[in-house]
Amino acid sequence: MFGLGTSELIIILVLVLIIFGAGKLPNVGKSLGEGLRNFKDGMKDGSADKKDGDKDQIDQNKS
Repeated sequence: MFGLGTSELIIILVLVLIIFGAGKLPNVGKSLGEGLRNFKDGMKDGSADKKDGDKDQIDQNKS
């Protein structure tokens, strides 16, 4: 996993705890999760719009 071992991940976790504090950590995780979910939904919507646009173009060419 990108050359990160267990000790490196623990150090990163400790630094995140120091920077954000234990009280804000759940809020940071929640915000990060919502951002990733919105990004994935946007990617799905974009690909669906692209496919729908292709169908509209084909329908217009048939007319």
